[in-house]
Amino acid sequence: MRVVQPRHQSTAFLVVGGPTVVIDVAGLRLVTDPTFDGPGDYGALLKTEGPAIDPAEVADADAVLVSHADHADNLDASGRDFALAAPLIVTNPGSARALGGAARGLSPWEGVDVGRGVRVTAVPATHGPADGELDARGWVNCEVTGFVIEAGRERIYVSGDNTSMAHVGRIRDRFGSFDHAVVHAGRATVPGKFSGRPLSLSSERASAAAQLLEAPHVVVVHQTGWAHFVDGPGATIRAFRDAGILNVLDMAPHGRWSSAAR
Repeated sequence: MRVVQPRHQSTAFLVVGGPTVVIDVAGLRLVTDPTFDGPGDYGALLKTEGPAIDPAEVADADAVLVSHADHADNLDASGRDFALAAPLIVTNPGSARALGGAARGLSPWEGVDVGRGVRVTAVPATHGPADGELDARGWVNCEVTGFVIEAGRERIYVSGDNTSMAHVGRIRDRFGSFDHAVVHAGRATVPGKFSGRPLSLSSERASAAAQLLEAPHVVVVHQTGWAHFVDGPGATIRAFRDAGILNVLDMAPHGRWSSAAR
């Protein structure tokens, strides 16, 4: 394993694998949806790739952002341990109750200051088709959240496992355009759930979300590492190229920092 370079004072991103991204911003280190287990069978889900870095390399994280704690592909066993060791977990209310400890549950549009002038706001997300059957708590699939990270005038959108372009539109209306977007895509599909319809954005809808947000720097994640993804990196490249926005797509390999400079 490589050694992760020291904290950035300017914004930078490192994709670990699956949905997990290390975001350095304004001197803080944030980690999203930590998944650090090796490959393994989780029953309905099969993990096919391990992380690009060891979790110890980013154990200095100031906060962990968990879109939802219900599914192993967004928070596996090692990822849960990593999150619970962090000074702060920002997540949705249901996941905060499940995680306990330092977990702070935010409802949509509620925010929290995480230090150094950085604010994290929970934003709406739907983990499946809009007309999908609701679970016992009234959510499509499960309760899930996205995030907006603000540092001064810089804005970063982290989608979580969202399929709703209507939510993306509302986020754009509220916050304006974005400097960076971390988008979960992959067109996740699980047999027997919602007749096989997508649980996350397809590559085409990921490119549409990037255009709607007017983000000049887009990191597409959660499209590899698990067997239930239909659209991989090749599909994402085609979709962004077909839309004429391939220049905004960050194609840095997993485990390598990418600068926000375009």
